[in-house]
Amino acid sequence: MSVPLPQIDHVVVNVRYQMDRAETAFRDLGFQLTERGYHTLGSINHLMMFGRDYLELIGLPADSSTEKPGRPEIANACSGINGLVLKTSNADESYAHLQALAMAGEPPISFSRPVKLAGRTVDACFRTVQLRSDVFSGGRVYFCEHQTPELVWRPEYQHHENGVSGIHEVVIVAEDQRRIADDFAALLRSDAVDSGDCTAVRLDGAQITFLSPAAYRERYAHLATAMLARPAIFGAVALSTGDLSTIRDIARTSQRPTSVEPASLVIREPAFDTVLEFVARPGSDATC
Repeated sequence: MSVPLPQIDHVVVNVRYQMDRAETAFRDLGFQLTERGYHTLGSINHLMMFGRDYLELIGLPADSSTEKPGRPEIANACSGINGLVLKTSNADESYAHLQALAMAGEPPISFSRPVKLAGRTVDACFRTVQLRSDVFSGGRVYFCEHQTPELVWRPEYQHHENGVSGIHEVVIVAEDQRRIADDFAALLRSDAVDSGDCTAVRLDGAQITFLSPAAYRERYAHLATAMLARPAIFGAVALSTGDLSTIRDIARTSQRPTSVEPASLVIREPAFDTVLEFVARPGSDATC
């Protein structure tokens, strides 16, 4: 019996100590954000909820300690896309899978954040398990088990002025993109489809695209994130939308670096070193 392909749960944008600025920036791009969340781990967040996945802005309180931060993996990382999170219904099973691949980090951790709902406060609860940090140097990769998904996927937060309905593609840039793609293919129980400087690994309803630095610069030109001597980075996230006209209108007034194509629009959010690609009619097969 074949194993179903994993789904993306969410993609994380690290904003470090600038959550107020990030909240304004992403609202200006036509996203509806959830209320600010406060994790028991010490981090804070805002979410942009779609049909079955989401974007997360994650950071630390502006007045928290920079010498001994509660979450050094956030404080010590560069701003920008730095997390790819996959769905799991059982964090313990995902941990066993990582152990079998010799990719496991620490055992699953549990945490929560309070959510205001109908005049009361309840806890949204999660269990996560991460890959070991030396498996992929470009950022954090982990599985998330939502124990209270009804507190996260709330209909009132799932409609966005820019028309985004979900995550279509995550772009990873690496000097050795084929080797890293093979690691991800094993992790995801999928296949790596190779085409020169580009390799694609299919997920359920999305894909991860692995590009060489040269192919990345060719695709995004002046909007590309600088490698800065890093061997791998998360280079972009592509988002599905049924109509590009609204995001094109937003882009014209946003004064952000932008590239417009017939079936897509790319915006660079310079304050957080983030490349967002809005795609009108994404395909379903893994392809470069």
